[in-house]
Amino acid sequence: MAQNATAAGESSGRRAGTGALRILVFGAHPDDCESRAGGTAALWAAAGHRVRFVSLTNGVTGHHAIGGLELARRRAAEAQAAAAVIGIEYVVLDNPSGALEASLERRREVIRLMREFQPDLVLGPRPWDYHPDHRYTGVLIQDAAYVVTVPNNEPLTPHLERNPHIMYVHDTFRKPLPFAPDIAVAIDDVVAQKLRMLHAHTSQMYEWLPYNAGVLDEVPPTGDEAARLQWLSARRLPAFAAAADRYRDVLIRWYGPERGNAVRYAEAFEACEYGAFLDEPRLRRLFPFVG
Repeated sequence: MAQNATAAGESSGRRAGTGALRILVFGAHPDDCESRAGGTAALWAAAGHRVRFVSLTNGVTGHHAIGGLELARRRAAEAQAAAAVIGIEYVVLDNPSGALEASLERRREVIRLMREFQPDLVLGPRPWDYHPDHRYTGVLIQDAAYVVTVPNNEPLTPHLERNPHIMYVHDTFRKPLPFAPDIAVAIDDVVAQKLRMLHAHTSQMYEWLPYNAGVLDEVPPTGDEAARLQWLSARRLPAFAAAADRYRDVLIRWYGPERGNAVRYAEAFEACEYGAFLDEPRLRRLFPFVG
């Protein structure tokens, strides 16, 4: 299993006695974690908690003009650049994108990753989505839940004593079930950092995704970073604002009417019943910057 990870934060906050949380975020591709949880990750990191992003694939199919070793290495480097924006860790597994399956081999990989990191909270996509890699990432997280506590599953990796809390990142799919958030997080103060994380994924934000959307000719030229970031902001901020409007009632519930109504940009998360039980006190402990 080849991977890339930053060296920072290798010692557990809990082992050091700081009470720091350990947040493990799974995505199917490099840039998935940032897109759905980058703002909240920035808040955790700023408060001294340990955050690790994991891409279950190397993203090697995510481009119209290049691929193979060149693209895989480029996307891994982009992930590290994004992680550096907020000072977190980023692991990119060397599994080909477009071919992820909810196989026993991949499940064992996820189990090992969870056990080695010992997370308080695991985030990832729901198991239904337009992209099969996203769907199977959600399934793999669910399949690893509870099993991470069973010693004879992956016996050479010490099992977790407790099942971690697991939550889904927000999406807009309505079938078979719409996303139902348990908590929403205001990201106004860190939205610029989230945009810079996405900005680091040049191959996606300024090449593949614009090509796929038919707007590649609108992208500012290479080298004009300010213009590119402005262009990216214009394309991405409306979605962050739409999330705040969509989950306004949840924001008001957690932040109160005055602040909840004033939030411009948000991310939201839904509890997965396969993880450890979540109630309001537990959510407040896991999201200490909310409310």
